[in-house]
Amino acid sequence: MSSFQGIWVPLVTPFQHGAIDFVGLRRLVSHLLDKGVDGLVVCGTTAEAAALSKHEQLAVLDAVLEWVPADQVVMGLAGNNLTELLQLQSEILKRPLAGLLVPPPYYIRPSQAGLEAFFKTVADASTVPIILYDIPYRTGIAFEQATLLNIVAHERIVAIKDCGGNQANTLALLTSGKVDVLCGEDNQIFSALCLGAKGAIAASAHVHPELFVTLYQQIRDQRLAEGRATFFRLLPLIQSLFIEPNPAPVKTALALEGLIGDELRAPMQRSSEAMVLRLKAVLAGLGSNNR
Repeated sequence: MSSFQGIWVPLVTPFQHGAIDFVGLRRLVSHLLDKGVDGLVVCGTTAEAAALSKHEQLAVLDAVLEWVPADQVVMGLAGNNLTELLQLQSEILKRPLAGLLVPPPYYIRPSQAGLEAFFKTVADASTVPIILYDIPYRTGIAFEQATLLNIVAHERIVAIKDCGGNQANTLALLTSGKVDVLCGEDNQIFSALCLGAKGAIAASAHVHPELFVTLYQQIRDQRLAEGRATFFRLLPLIQSLFIEPNPAPVKTALALEGLIGDELRAPMQRSSEAMVLRLKAVLAGLGSNNR
């Protein structure tokens, strides 16, 4: 099965007057690929996928697959109605893909046995690798370590996007060797890679993606002092992008760079004026340091 490594970007969904801006999407995708990212995640949390219809989600996926090799595209698959989720999964799997990014069913807070059954059902129904998405502050449910290790033993569950905030679980996954661990908390990328994570799915890597790629390569090649310097250079950007709800600051930064418009779907709101000013300053600082 596939191995996931390097820097993957969970794509924002550009909008223009409420509709998906496919021209802006193509511009953004081309920019990210040109800067050397390893892959793209379509319709994850950062994409405002919960505000997209199923038809819109598939339309975004189809557009991205026109521009990007299938082995560099992962599709988000989220929901708490298992029948509908499996129907959408079946539609998605008619397309070539590197894998699916699947969180636990949100809001309903199933038992640990329920989590195991859910992921077994989704993985059994999949023809592509699964990346488990552990993000309890969005789903409302946390994995116990034994549950997590049982789930990732499934042959199709090959990686985890780790936003669990539980270092004991992270270390157990790294030690197990059963899955590729991908850091999902951008401010932990340096430490996660040093511990053995294979890469990151990082919303902040929309902005100056080449620096995130450099960071990954430096740590991969054991150039830790250089990697640490790159990480601390990126840290003001990473911290700024999560002061207000994601992806508003990311979209503002991309708009300041002229890549997409600064528009979100309600109830998400655009960045505050204070955030716009902060991002202008952070981007100016990064730009002046370019080597």
